[in-house]
Amino acid sequence: MSESKRISNLYQSIYNGNPWLEVNLTNTLKDVTAKQAYQKINPNLNTIWEIVNHLIQWRRNILLRMQGETIITPDHNYFVPVLDPSDFAWEQSLQTLAKTQESWNTFFEDFDDEDLAKIYVNNGHTYYEHIHGIIQHDVYHLGQIVILKKML
Repeated sequence: MSESKRISNLYQSIYNGNPWLEVNLTNTLKDVTAKQAYQKINPNLNTIWEIVNHLIQWRRNILLRMQGETIITPDHNYFVPVLDPSDFAWEQSLQTLAKTQESWNTFFEDFDDEDLAKIYVNNGHTYYEHIHGIIQHDVYHLGQIVILKKML
């Protein structure tokens, strides 16, 4: 199996499979309501919804980098308040998260393992580091979501 296929399988397992850490994004978020996702547990913490939207934007950011685009990360680091707390808007965020997974799956279908050594010009990190970085990023925030969900 190619390295990119192993990485793709790992990323997919964190989204909706059976990863080593025994929790994934889909199962963790499936019973979270819009009201719960929007709820501010502590003024110093992000909401579940804000974290989901942050994940979406970073997934897009890194994928665009892997496709050769130079991306400037905004000062807010993709943490922005949710303006529409409706059930429909929450479902849209979840669907958008799913679409980012589909985009990554499509990306990996044609990815050449030799490109893992390519360097992204803005920060000098390899594509390999970026791809593993977005996986680690998802896992980090998945842990936050799990804790926030327990606090609801």
